[in-house]
Amino acid sequence: MPSRRSFLRPLVAVAALATLFSGSLASSAVEAQQAPTIFAAASLTNAFQDIGKLYKEKTGEDVAFSFAASSALAKQLEAGAPAAIFASADTKWMDYTEGKDLTLKATRVTPIGNSLVLIMPADTAKPVTLNASFDWLAFLGPDGRIATGLTDSVPAGIYAKAALTSLGAWDKVQPRIVGSESVRAALALVERGEARAGIVYSTDAAIAKNVKVVATFPPGSHPPVEYPFEIVKGQDNPATRALFDFLTGPEAKVVYAKYGFVVK
Repeated sequence: MPSRRSFLRPLVAVAALATLFSGSLASSAVEAQQAPTIFAAASLTNAFQDIGKLYKEKTGEDVAFSFAASSALAKQLEAGAPAAIFASADTKWMDYTEGKDLTLKATRVTPIGNSLVLIMPADTAKPVTLNASFDWLAFLGPDGRIATGLTDSVPAGIYAKAALTSLGAWDKVQPRIVGSESVRAALALVERGEARAGIVYSTDAAIAKNVKVVATFPPGSHPPVEYPFEIVKGQDNPATRALFDFLTGPEAKVVYAKYGFVVK
């Protein structure tokens, strides 16, 4: 008759394997979490993806990204979402995260800027001149819409509202605005011909296949389009610093310039 010890041996072996397996899973989970996450404005998508690949080639280190409107990312940080670096498309939302003690003001760097443009589907695009006498309603026609970011939260939409207000057109154009959750979503509406025109960044227009820039908004018509970067509170460590320095350094600036950002 088998002894009690012989019955226990398989159980001990199973327990040991379970412990080893769970330990491996825990180790894998820790390793998976080691790649720092960058919360970045949607307009930075292409440039940051290239920079992430370049960083991997240079250091062997992976980088994770989460792209969305700066407003959405700031709210996610406020809700406790984990990130190492925040790259905003305007100063307002970086000021917001600073005010909530979520990002470190002392680390702020503003390495790049952008310009605001009016785009149309390529098959209907005609150059126009944007000034106080421009007839927006004639330009849009009876049912034409303008796609941009949400004008009360998404940076591209905030800049668009400021520019239209400066040109004396906001009250007329506001009912025709289609606000999107990000500048890339607004771009997609114009690409698909679902909006007569769009107000986006020049860098977004440059990577789109089916749109053309018909005008650039005068720089004085809206606040400067700037991209402040900051390290998230609690993440100021050597690994994050190395990545942050790379994002704001000379090799990254070559990539920004390639995509049409204004390098400072």
